[in-house]
Amino acid sequence: MSEVTRRPMMNLEDIAQLAGVSRSTVSRVVNNDPRVREQTRQHVLKVIAEHNYIPNIAARSLVTQRTQLLGLYIPYFVSDLFTDPYFPMLIQAITTRATEQEYDVMLWLRGSSISPDHFHQRVLDNRMVDGLILASTSRGDRLAQRLLERGQTFIVNGRPWENADEMNYVDTANVEGAQQAVEHLARLGRRRIGTITGRMDVISGYDRLTGYRQALERLDLPYDPALEVQSDFSETGGYLSMRRLLQQRPDAVFVASDHMAVGALRAIHEAGLSVPDDIAIVGFDDMPFATLAATNLTTVRQPVQRLGYLAAEGLIGLLEGKFTPPYQVVLPTQLIVRDTCGFPA
Repeated sequence: MSEVTRRPMMNLEDIAQLAGVSRSTVSRVVNNDPRVREQTRQHVLKVIAEHNYIPNIAARSLVTQRTQLLGLYIPYFVSDLFTDPYFPMLIQAITTRATEQEYDVMLWLRGSSISPDHFHQRVLDNRMVDGLILASTSRGDRLAQRLLERGQTFIVNGRPWENADEMNYVDTANVEGAQQAVEHLARLGRRRIGTITGRMDVISGYDRLTGYRQALERLDLPYDPALEVQSDFSETGGYLSMRRLLQQRPDAVFVASDHMAVGALRAIHEAGLSVPDDIAIVGFDDMPFATLAATNLTTVRQPVQRLGYLAAEGLIGLLEGKFTPPYQVVLPTQLIVRDTCGFPA
């Protein structure tokens, strides 16, 4: 049996010898140091390409104090992450923007056997990443505060629960988006408007419920706590919550996510009711599947991919000194009217 000869891994010294330059010159080329003549730079880059040399991240970080790695923290179990397309869309946008700016992304997902505190400590103790994107935080999650106290560079997707004025974040105008949904339903003549909320320990769920309540007050519609059902952003949660809500005979429902709205529609149809004649429905997110069902979903569009793009761009800008903290962006929403409720007469 013939043996396969492995090609030895190249290092800086090897490239320097092949290019006829010093090791420090190769290091400067690899790290884009401007103190290298263009002719020399092109010569060294040609040698690097010919020999498929890949700089060692750890070694490079000793010189530049940077690894070109961003950490993406998602505090959900791996098994739960891909049941809702929101996070896959966000991850795709973050990695796209990071790649455009020559950064890589390290993904942190919590395993079911790891406690939150242990998971946080692993993130805090890691020294491989230049900065962190917290894709979501829940009430009581202290990771953002601990990062702030340590002086580490990070950005939060969604307004933080505490010390928001001091932190970098990107967010959607969730309160205003919920108000748009309720006001539209009221313009259709609906008066008994219920809601299925998201998780109350997540800022988007809290803000969307706030917007719902504020819209009822502004429109002088009666507030009935029985028309509020708390859920969890899942399709099953939307289905079960809608079954409970039907007992209160609403004529319209604002559902705080499209994923829950799909479950809510199923419950309505099983009850023998018609959408939008008996009950009008407005969701939130404008996920791709919103137009794939038999009844196209009216929804509040939030720019998920833009959120991810700006989270990566903002973090890199903070790391490279292009932005001054706090970096804070709130993106507007847009009501997209489809079949589950029409236009006002």
